[in-house]
Amino acid sequence: MGYAEKRGNYWRGRYKIGPGKYGTVSDADGVTIRFDKKRDAENAADEAEAAIRNGKWRDPSAGGITFGQYVRRWYAAQDLAASTMQNYRRHIEEHLLPVFEETALRDILAADVNTWEKQEREVGYAESSIKTWRGTLHLILADAVEEGLIDTNPAARRRGRGKRSGRSKNRGPEKAVTTALGILLIAERAALLSGRDDEFVAIVTKGFTGMRWGELVGLEEDYVRSASIRVEWQLYELDTGELHRCPPKDDSHRTIDIPPWHSELLIAHLAHNGRQKACSCHGRNYVFSGHRAANGAVRQVGAKLLDVARLAGVSTGTVSAVLNRPETVREATRQLVEAAISELGYVRGGASGVLAAHWRRNGFATWLFQPAVTGWYPRKAPSPARPVPLIGNPWPGIPVRGRNAAGRADACWLPIAKGLTPHGLRHTHRTLLVELGVPEKLIDDRIGHEDGSVQGRYTHVTALMRERLMEDLTRLWEAALDARREMCPTSPVQALDWLLRAD
Repeated sequence: MGYAEKRGNYWRGRYKIGPGKYGTVSDADGVTIRFDKKRDAENAADEAEAAIRNGKWRDPSAGGITFGQYVRRWYAAQDLAASTMQNYRRHIEEHLLPVFEETALRDILAADVNTWEKQEREVGYAESSIKTWRGTLHLILADAVEEGLIDTNPAARRRGRGKRSGRSKNRGPEKAVTTALGILLIAERAALLSGRDDEFVAIVTKGFTGMRWGELVGLEEDYVRSASIRVEWQLYELDTGELHRCPPKDDSHRTIDIPPWHSELLIAHLAHNGRQKACSCHGRNYVFSGHRAANGAVRQVGAKLLDVARLAGVSTGTVSAVLNRPETVREATRQLVEAAISELGYVRGGASGVLAAHWRRNGFATWLFQPAVTGWYPRKAPSPARPVPLIGNPWPGIPVRGRNAAGRADACWLPIAKGLTPHGLRHTHRTLLVELGVPEKLIDDRIGHEDGSVQGRYTHVTALMRERLMEDLTRLWEAALDARREMCPTSPVQALDWLLRAD
């Protein structure tokens, strides 16, 4: 039971915290409250002791720790995936610490959080991003509440407050998608930009399986089967540049069925590249490797040997023979190669396609995918955004590189799907499945989502569902090939050229 203690001209309340330990009734700042009357001090002490017995008591000085101090302690207590921890650190260090670092936890008010959110919105950040950052703040402060450092969470939202501006206020723009033909055309252009067929196979695989980016980059050779792809791992790119090998998002391990044409495409790709050397970062053999020259294609000086071969309509071996042993090559063929060398400005011994272990997400999206989708290279200071310069024949055109590339070009690409991103291919795949009338359970199973509803729990994927889907995807692919064949019966991309020429 609490008691009052006389201290000069005032009374203070004293209460038992634990065996041999007593506390003094204090205000929110930890300053002792001076009572004029003994009864008031006793009542306050009784209330504090009752709070201890009910588990609701909080040390008044505990909330004096600053947000920055608490966050550093909070970091050490987390046991999360490297990718998740990286995202939390980015949210905290870039958006929360600049505002709240020196503020005591007990001094953070709901009004302060709302003001911060408004300021972030005025800067121009997306609503979805601000919502994520506030969610991180709420998580941290919720842990502080649980530890008894503060009584309530100032980042919690009260329902029914604020402006009613419609359901779409916090929604971003609609995700761009494309068609099966769009996937094929984008894949072809990306291969032309990179100077190899790998990007063609990869983009077709992403568009026709809905795999996440990390799952595609982290696809190991052992997980490509005769009629399926097993998603067992992903490579997550950390801010340090390290590619972290970890389970797929939400542990969505799964087997993705692929039709015969897709299986043949992947097997031919692996056979063409041979058994890849295990990467130095993980000691694993991956289906797809990065390409340094592709990531810097727009800045690369000089055309590649493969560009010359494509323009002349011959193999790279023939081009090499013209350069090294011209007397062994027929005169007509040699003239074709020499004309292509002159037209493209090929410089022997120039930049070569040095393979990197893996693609980098930003490099792939910026210098391969977006130019393939839009027909434009992005702005990179001091150069403005500009069309991809092409020599239009053979169709759909060979990218021109090197000095005065724009002056030597005679064509450029039209956009295929404005606003499409690599992740948009995942949206595209799901949309195509919906168009085909695929059961929702099979869509979720293929995409790697989980439906926790009763309907989802009581619905199951059957062999007949899978067979029908493989037939439908084959029809989509064949229709896309037919449409592409009508545009031009051949392609400078070898993997696609074989498909177009096949009966």
